Amino acid sequence: MDALVSLLRLFRALLDWRVILDVILIAAILYFLYRTLLRLGTWKIVTGIFLALVVFVAANVLDLKGMNWIYSNLSQVAAIALIVIFQPELRKIFERAASLGGRKLGNTGPALAALFGDAAFLLANNRRGGLIVLPGREPVKRWLSGGFDLYAEPSLPIILSIFDPNSPGHDGALVFRNGKLAYFGVRLPISKTGRLTEDFGTRHHAAMGLSEVTDALVIAVSEERGTVKTFLNGIVKKVDDQSELAGQILSHWQTAASSGIELNDYRKQRNLIPEMAISLTLALVFYSAVIVSKMEIREKAFTVPVEYIAAPENLALRGDNPTEIKLQLTGPKSDLDKITPANLSVKIDLSQAKAGGQVFVVSKENISLPRGVKLVNANPSSISLSLEEIAEFEVEIQPQLVGTLPQGLELVAVELNPKQLQVLSPPMDASQKINIVTEPIYLESIKKNEKVLRKVIAPPNVRPKGKNWPDIEVNIKVRPKT
Repeated sequence: MDALVSLLRLFRALLDWRVILDVILIAAILYFLYRTLLRLGTWKIVTGIFLALVVFVAANVLDLKGMNWIYSNLSQVAAIALIVIFQPELRKIFERAASLGGRKLGNTGPALAALFGDAAFLLANNRRGGLIVLPGREPVKRWLSGGFDLYAEPSLPIILSIFDPNSPGHDGALVFRNGKLAYFGVRLPISKTGRLTEDFGTRHHAAMGLSEVTDALVIAVSEERGTVKTFLNGIVKKVDDQSELAGQILSHWQTAASSGIELNDYRKQRNLIPEMAISLTLALVFYSAVIVSKMEIREKAFTVPVEYIAAPENLALRGDNPTEIKLQLTGPKSDLDKITPANLSVKIDLSQAKAGGQVFVVSKENISLPRGVKLVNANPSSISLSLEEIAEFEVEIQPQLVGTLPQGLELVAVELNPKQLQVLSPPMDASQKINIVTEPIYLESIKKNEKVLRKVIAPPNVRPKGKNWPDIEVNIKVRPKT
């Protein structure tokens, strides 16, 4: 029965529009993170972190105190470590997020795509190596090094001459940018993922390296095999003819110029739906685990202060009264975790109190509990108070002088303003006296005539006639000893 109630409560919580939006955003982040890490190939570290998260969720659900203590104390250090470890990946994620709106690629079209296709296969037929970079949405310049500026209109003779074995830049890459042949002889970052076997040379490893860190389409021509391969998002594909290559180039440019999440030509849209479904499922499982752990009904004890409020002006408490009460509360774990003694207290309302002894029961009406939290028990469950009628007295204030004056000075007078106060206190016989003094005044710090402000110190059962005790101005007069 309890499991059914918890399931219904979870179902109601998941129907909230804020929760639905939250789950969708978490799923989007997971999918975006998955696609980026898939390209960068950092799965071994990610797998370890994922296992650590699974252990953390399990510990949270099962309320394993030791594991929760370890995670709570290491979480800040772990967060810094993750930022350091995944700095390149995090930078890549932010770059991808900033490049979702599409990009203007300059003069592109079927004719230019066919030109690159013809050039690549002419190089392959002549057994000449080549490396051509066609950027997508994301900038590639920070990943490039070396090379020469070109900024030329694309043409077959220029491309073939660049990759001529006698050309100084034939071993590097040719970069197409903003409708122009922008750079040649450029060095690309080598792949760090180990996706390619040792059979591939440096040219192919460089093509894979750039495709892993950017969304550029890289065309690699092998001089040994006379083959053409394309690299996109860390995936390599062999191309059979010029028309197929031109089609890939056009599709790549259309994707780069469009808005929205990039679609990988090699994985096709048929894999997009399962990946997004898995991301949504993981987000739902994660959120459900969090909700279940937070909604689990627990009991917890709190020691909270007691406040006596709204006492009639003609009554005062007598004797030592409880200042703390231990409460046993039950409710969802998330609500109990928010409660602290600073935001919870037991308020005893004395507005209807009368002179004499009375018993006040501690109940939920005395406590402002969060919604969903209930009072199980209070210790003590009731408070016995004794109230006395109070009378008004005029009391003279005494200065509390501590220490002695510096050598060579003597005290002339100590004047207080006000000298007397009207106070409320229980009736006293002739032998009793109300002592009201100022806060300490340390004479060793007095070197000349000085006025200081001090607060009032009064017995617990004595209160001012007004709302608050006034500050007392103490005028200390000294003179040199004669």
